[in-house]
Amino acid sequence: MPKPYPQEFRDDVVRVARDRGDGVTIEQVAKDFGVHPMTLTRWMRRADIDAGHRPGVTSTESAVLREANKRIRLLEQENEVLRRAAAYLSQANLPKRLYPLVKELAANGVPVAVSCRVLKLSRQPYYRWLVCPVTDAELTWAYRANALFDAHGEDPEFGYRFLVGEAALVEVSMCERTAWRICRDNHWWSVFGKKRGRNGRRSGPPVHDDLVLRNFTADTPNQLWLTDITEHHTTEGKLYLCAIKDVYSGRIVGYSIDSRMKSRLAVAALNSAVARRGDVADCIVHSDRGSQFRSRKFVHALNMHGLVGSMGKVGACGDNAAMESFFALLQRNVLDRRRWDTREQLRIAIITWIERTYHRRRRQARLGRLTPIEYEAIIIDAATAA
Repeated sequence: MPKPYPQEFRDDVVRVARDRGDGVTIEQVAKDFGVHPMTLTRWMRRADIDAGHRPGVTSTESAVLREANKRIRLLEQENEVLRRAAAYLSQANLPKRLYPLVKELAANGVPVAVSCRVLKLSRQPYYRWLVCPVTDAELTWAYRANALFDAHGEDPEFGYRFLVGEAALVEVSMCERTAWRICRDNHWWSVFGKKRGRNGRRSGPPVHDDLVLRNFTADTPNQLWLTDITEHHTTEGKLYLCAIKDVYSGRIVGYSIDSRMKSRLAVAALNSAVARRGDVADCIVHSDRGSQFRSRKFVHALNMHGLVGSMGKVGACGDNAAMESFFALLQRNVLDRRRWDTREQLRIAIITWIERTYHRRRRQARLGRLTPIEYEAIIIDAATAA
């Protein structure tokens, strides 16, 4: 396919053709510039349309239409990928492998790049899978699983260590750790084995030291913050609240509510508190040893805002007792008052109670029978006047 002429060259040829002298034909101008007369005629017609001298679709509108058609075609392909993926993943008793789905979509005209982008897959591993759908490692793993399955079927009382020996008799050797992984994935346990609980996971190591040591006092605002996460059931499912409390006045300086308890919940609450309080450098943020507060995202947010992290011990509620007392008030005054049908209802109720009742109407004895908002306003104004 020949390369298109540059736009500047086209404009120059059209300009010369329009300003040609008497007796000079279009064919002569086209011959002088080395183009076909029909091509020159088409260029002149296009120039007249772009200038508005003739009715028709301009070059700009044509380019916009091409981009729109391209985008529509891409969206149709993406919708087809999502539709087929939803139908494929909803099938029961089938292995959920996406590479065969990408291959099937490619046979139906959907580009591999589009399918991999929508399904969040890498193209290079997909093309490797096309060359070799079953790798040597997968084949070896299948042989070992088959040997362990046969041995387990013959002697269900054998544990994975004995199954390794039985598999070695049929010339399928493996280490005990590999056999344990295969038995764990397929739930092939000895009939005499003890029950294995699912909630016996230990909490991870702390990423911060305990700088509070149950001394929940502060002399100035933004000196010590406490944070924790609570949950409550609704008809739609659970709703999680991450709140941050300033020990100085007891005010909830930041909170975030979501339907999933991820690290972004704690990060969003921290960002909300920083946005409300302004300069919070060197403020101590104390929490328990939950995975959300040990995540890299939360630690990065602390470092970015110049905050200092602190963590209590595992299973020691007293290490964050001041925050637990706030959640106890929330539990009695909001969460347990009625049955919540939707997450939106409970969300509105929590926000209303925090902002209207707890901050502005609930007086605390340790604050001199003042509300957190009144206490901060009086103390800050007095300090400013002094």
